[in-house]
Amino acid sequence: MEPFASEPPSMRAIRKHARRKNGRANIMRRRRTVVLSTVGLLAVVSVAAQGYPATQDDRYHQGKDRPMKILVTGGTGTVGSQVVSELLKRNAQVSALTRRPDAKLPPGVQAVRGDLGDVQTIRTAFKAFDGLFLLNMVGPGEANEGILGVDGARLGGIKRLVYLSVHKADEAPHLPHFGCKLGVEAAVKASGAQWTILRPNNFYQNDFWFKDVIKQGIYPQPLGDVGLSRVDVRDIAEAAAIALVDGRHSGQTYNLVGPDILTGARTAQIWSAALGKPVSYAGHSNMDEWERQAAQMLPPLMAFDFRLMYEFIQTSGLKATPADIDRQTQLLGHPPRKFEDFVNEAKVAF
Repeated sequence: MEPFASEPPSMRAIRKHARRKNGRANIMRRRRTVVLSTVGLLAVVSVAAQGYPATQDDRYHQGKDRPMKILVTGGTGTVGSQVVSELLKRNAQVSALTRRPDAKLPPGVQAVRGDLGDVQTIRTAFKAFDGLFLLNMVGPGEANEGILGVDGARLGGIKRLVYLSVHKADEAPHLPHFGCKLGVEAAVKASGAQWTILRPNNFYQNDFWFKDVIKQGIYPQPLGDVGLSRVDVRDIAEAAAIALVDGRHSGQTYNLVGPDILTGARTAQIWSAALGKPVSYAGHSNMDEWERQAAQMLPPLMAFDFRLMYEFIQTSGLKATPADIDRQTQLLGHPPRKFEDFVNEAKVAF
């Protein structure tokens, strides 16, 4: 779930800094700056990669056959662009489904023009691919487009399907952009493909939407005092790529999370330390006003949806278990990235 797709100019500085530091490109994308979190509740995954018997389909990532052909939806957005990069590292042959045939994509990545709300796309665009990464934008048509994407995979003979859902969707089905994913998950499981479901938490990278406000000394995302296990988009992308090229993760659902419990106040403290100036948590006592301001930048139904989400987080939290973190570490081959590390990389854009 990622409503934004274009990249802020400041991200170029972050990518340059990250390459110097650890060789990883920190690619973020966005369409506009907003003063609220736009989703960001993507659950994180994990898989016990060690110990699984190899399958016939593992010939793709083992280099014993042609490169695996994978179609990525949302391939120009925050998550999808990172998934594309991770798949290229694993020698997959990658295409991106996009409404814009002139979309800017990495070298070697082919644009496939299409729309998940278009019948012709569903009938034809998924043919000739081995795998599909399915991500749907938040909105009134999310469930419909998600299930249609699964239909496209089924009609096109997709062998492996990875779907991006949300952390604890089944515990908050009353939240529109949580509950609608449960139907898509059911369709994925009934698709006949080798499936993996990823359930990420709130993204670290959501904080770029609040850059201007954070620079003024306020952290505005109303995360509450209970806490949640936010996740780095790069961990999500790695998990998706691994699940797509390695059939040993078929039939698994992974929660994708970070290693620490973050509250609104703790998040503000971390930004304050990184920027070397006071950053205060804006609080969450007046969600009526928050929704009113959000509705000035988003459709009213989406602002209401996000309000419900934040109120759920404020009362129930969105925390990972130790087992979630252990599985994710086994899947990725490294521990989940820490929020402090993300902030110290990202601050060059502030």
